[in-house]
Parts: sequence; structure tokens; C-alpha cells
Amino acid sequence: MKILIIGSGGQLGADCMTILNSNHDITGIDYPDVDIGERSSVIKAFEHVTPECVINCAAYTAVDKCETERDVAWKINSDGPQYIAEIAGSCGCRVIHISTDYVFDGTRKIPNPYQEDDPVNPLSEYGRSKLAGELATSRYAKDSVILRTAWLYSAHGPNFLKTMLRLALSDPHRPFTIVNDQYGSLTWSHTLARQIEPLIESSLRGVVHTTSNGYSSWYQAACYFLEKMQLPHSFTPCTTEDYPTPAHRPANSILKNSVLEQNNISVFNSWQEDVDRFVNRFRDDLVREAQALLDK
Repeated sequence: MKILIIGSGGQLGADCMTILNSNHDITGIDYPDVDIGERSSVIKAFEHVTPECVINCAAYTAVDKCETERDVAWKINSDGPQYIAEIAGSCGCRVIHISTDYVFDGTRKIPNPYQEDDPVNPLSEYGRSKLAGELATSRYAKDSVILRTAWLYSAHGPNFLKTMLRLALSDPHRPFTIVNDQYGSLTWSHTLARQIEPLIESSLRGVVHTTSNGYSSWYQAACYFLEKMQLPHSFTPCTTEDYPTPAHRPANSILKNSVLEQNNISVFNSWQEDVDRFVNRFRDDLVREAQALLDK
């Protein structure tokens, strides 16, 4: 199948380029070669590729900045998906759109997860703009799948695990505080890219949750990762109240992959299994990259 990956330079986009390349005709594009907030730019990308399926990995994901850079956030997270969906819908192109756990308010008692048909109630501009992107995708592209994922990490680009690694390497004796009352599922973008492959030619439509199995707090995830990396650290747990941020974040970001499980097509492992594989594969590269950044 001829596939256009928008946002190919990001974590998930890069992994999709690698995973899907062997069985499909892949074209990747990213900013500034495409600006999804400009309809004419999206049209140009479609005319150049004439895809049968488009995977939209592009988003404005600076959650705190979304609170003050609202226009930019909505342009990329809401207007962009609408333009993609409108153009794809007009030419019979399937759309796979990446969304977020932040469409939920996180007030559900832990460890009860959110399923695909649960009511949404985003707390932040990021969550609200991403929800608007979901709604636009569903409205304008009937042949579409909206994938809600969470807590993405990869060997490519910045993410939470790389930040934790740099903190530990910078001073293993310093008691950095990590939030311990927000829960979710670390999700390796490599596994999400593998999950996208069977969805491309499937008949599934609508919202599908796509995260690793199980859950942890940010603090628990950081400690597990650094133990697997065999690196000392002195992280200490703190509460959300102790670590205020401009954007309100859901306390419970645990998603249940109900649709995948009902259709028996889930490729997800426990979050611990994927972190183990990630570390086994990239440990030395991750340390070199982090140390190089610290030495600058």
C-alpha cells in the first residue's frame, strides 16, 4: 500500500518509517516540508504522493507551552487533522490519526482504566486541542482510526526516559524529585508502530486505545528504567502538588486496549517487558547521547 507518514521525523514517525518500509511504499514528510496547519501545504503533500493511507504523527506536544501558545497548539492539533481528514476523505484515503490519553480528566480511581467509549473531559489546552483533532478526523474521514496512546518513548528524539537518564548521569547523588501520583503506561513507539501495521488494511474504524499493558507512576517508571540501565540515582517521590506545572495533567492516564483485545490483534507487551527490550537494544547509545548533551 502507498502510505504517507506525516511527522516522520518524530519518535513514532521515525519508527513507522522503519517498521512499515518492508511491506509498503512509504513516503515520510515533516515540518518544514509540510505545515499541517496550512491547508495548501497538506494538499501539496497529498498531490505529490497520492497515498492510499495517511498516518498523522504530527502534533504540538509541548503540553505546558500549549497553555500560552494556544493558537499554535490548535492550529497543529485541531486544524491540521481537519485538513488531513478533509483531503483524505475526498480521495478515499484511509487515515490513521495519533491522539492522546490527555483527552480524559484522570479522576477515575486508580487502577481502573479508561476504555474507548468512556466520556472525555480534557483538563488542558493540549488535551482540548487533541480532542478537537479527534472529532475533526471522525467527521471528515469516514475511513479513519484514531489511536490514543500515552507516555511515548524511543531511541529517537527527546522523551521522559532520556530526561531521567540525563538527570541520573548529571549527579547520581542529587535527590531529584519525580511525580509519584500520576499513573499511566510507558509505551515504546517501536511497538506502537508494529501495532499500526495490521491496522492499516483492517476494517476497524473509530477510536482505538494503544498503550503498553500494566501501569506505573512516573517515579516508578523512572526507577525501573535506571535499574535496568544499571545506573545509580537518588530520585525521590513527590506529589503533583509538590511539582506544579502550567498545564493540569490527569492523575489516571491508564488506558485499556479493549478494541485491540476484542479483535485479537494486540501486539503490546507489559511496559516492563518493552523497557527491558529497549534497554538491551539501546543502552550504550542512550548513555553516549546523554553524556554528549551533558558535556556541551
